[in-house]
Amino acid sequence: MRRALPHPVRGLAGSLALCAALGGLAGCYYRVTTEPLPAAERSAAAPAAPAPYTIQVADHLGVKFYQNPDLNEEVIVRPDGRISLQLIGDVQAAGVEPAVLAANIENAYRAELSAPHASVLVRELGGRVYVGGEVNKPGAVPLTANLTLVQAIQEAGGFLPTAHLSQVVLIRRDASGHPVGRAIDVRPVIGGKQADEDVPLQPFDIAFVPPSKIADVNLWVKQYIRDVLPITPGFALPLF
Repeated sequence: MRRALPHPVRGLAGSLALCAALGGLAGCYYRVTTEPLPAAERSAAAPAAPAPYTIQVADHLGVKFYQNPDLNEEVIVRPDGRISLQLIGDVQAAGVEPAVLAANIENAYRAELSAPHASVLVRELGGRVYVGGEVNKPGAVPLTANLTLVQAIQEAGGFLPTAHLSQVVLIRRDASGHPVGRAIDVRPVIGGKQADEDVPLQPFDIAFVPPSKIADVNLWVKQYIRDVLPITPGFALPLF
């Protein structure tokens, strides 16, 4: 007997969040795997020495020039990862540390200034993750330092009684930029048996909590995301 689709309103909200977060990549067609998340991505939720922060899309940056305050800028990193500055135009910002970006800006300004001295301040983190499905408040959650999968779900109001905890779907871009979904059992983390195995999230990750066991993850993605979403493949929704 064919399984009925989840609640249409909650399903639609989750589907829209998925497409919005992934910028309509591949028209909301996803490659899904039930293989475990790589060990490198299942590190402890709060490492003793966090990696240096790298600038992300939508971060709010302050660019300051100590000797040339008229060139000071308040900018937001665009979806293409760049910022625009006076005199020099576009500069790549996403994916680099603030100190590295400051050095790159100084180098770019050497043709305009005799001794440029710039600093980059991260005013506000713009990164988001998206939580949908059987949670109390589906939607975007600000990405704070060391935010984990279970923590993000708690920020979204926590699990509903109908949530299926053994197959929370985490969708993330792989090294090639393609979105990949993985089914993750969060029960050991919630039960406190393997709390250090909670998955640290990355910008624009998507966590989707299904209402029942998924026998075939690929079929579920097709039915729940591709068929329920009332838009044509290739339609891109804005990130913000």
